[in-house]
Amino acid sequence: MLAMILNEPEPIKNNPLKLVDIETPKPGPYEILVRVQVCGICHTDLHTVEGELGLPKKPVIPGHQVVGVVEKLGQGASRFKEGDRVGMAWLYFTCGKCSYCLQGKENLCENALFTGYHVDGGYAQYTVIHENFAYPVPDRFSAEESAPLLCAGIIGYRALRLSEVKPGQRLGLYGFGASAHVAIQVAVHWGCKVYVFSRSKKHQKLGEDLGAVWTGKSSQTPPEKLDSAIIFAPAGEIVLDALKALNKGGTLALAGIYMTPIPQMDYTEHLYYERTVRSVTASTRKDGEELLRIAAEIPIRTQTTSFPLEEANKALQLLKHGQINGAGVLRIPPA
Repeated sequence: MLAMILNEPEPIKNNPLKLVDIETPKPGPYEILVRVQVCGICHTDLHTVEGELGLPKKPVIPGHQVVGVVEKLGQGASRFKEGDRVGMAWLYFTCGKCSYCLQGKENLCENALFTGYHVDGGYAQYTVIHENFAYPVPDRFSAEESAPLLCAGIIGYRALRLSEVKPGQRLGLYGFGASAHVAIQVAVHWGCKVYVFSRSKKHQKLGEDLGAVWTGKSSQTPPEKLDSAIIFAPAGEIVLDALKALNKGGTLALAGIYMTPIPQMDYTEHLYYERTVRSVTASTRKDGEELLRIAAEIPIRTQTTSFPLEEANKALQLLKHGQINGAGVLRIPPA
């Protein structure tokens, strides 16, 4: 099978992903072999490729927003049948036995494995996953429309919940890429007033088109204090901007897996009055199931830019410089 593989982390400008022809994986017990149709690209892929996240597996095939078709069932697998369309997300496996799993917090599992990080992901013609960690994909979405829902959408949805925003309240979104352009649609559906902060005029325009009541840069002061905010951009200095814009008792959720250092805070200006800052770590399968259901009900419109598999380096370069409007998606050629 064809795959874009990472042997060693390097700056994305060096084109570290290489197109190779390798053996197709075989599904183990209770696993399914997925023939990949598309795979979304994500900032987590970029952090992996450039070495900002230490790699537990080398070489590795990145990619964790996978949409494809069940090609073959492993021994004992029965949840899906051959030909079913399925999705794969960042969460690849949890043990089900540790204290976090037993509390329903499988996103914090001590033994969790993540797609395209601990195990090979979707920048390839085929991949495998345990049947219990794959998602049925709603029929109303095409493969390209579905891909951003499987990480950008799920993480955006979990971040919305952890931001504690309520219907009718004011929500700030800092950084307006793949996750934010899904999250805003859920928030607007809930009746929230959404304020979009982005340095990109194109992203600001997309925010307006999707229902934002105000757009500007992170350094700008919104016309009203925010009840909740989410930071999607991996820039630590934005934390101070968001906290200054947050109302008393407000919550700021940090949705990235990686962030540059956060500058020193002034207690009174940034944290006092019971403001809360919390991180968002991965997601649970329940988050994914709820997001896919809500996405089909709204229905969410994902804006995508597609690239052939062999242009994965180029796609990640554009992502790094904020030059993809909405979400980037790799088209995987049939085997």
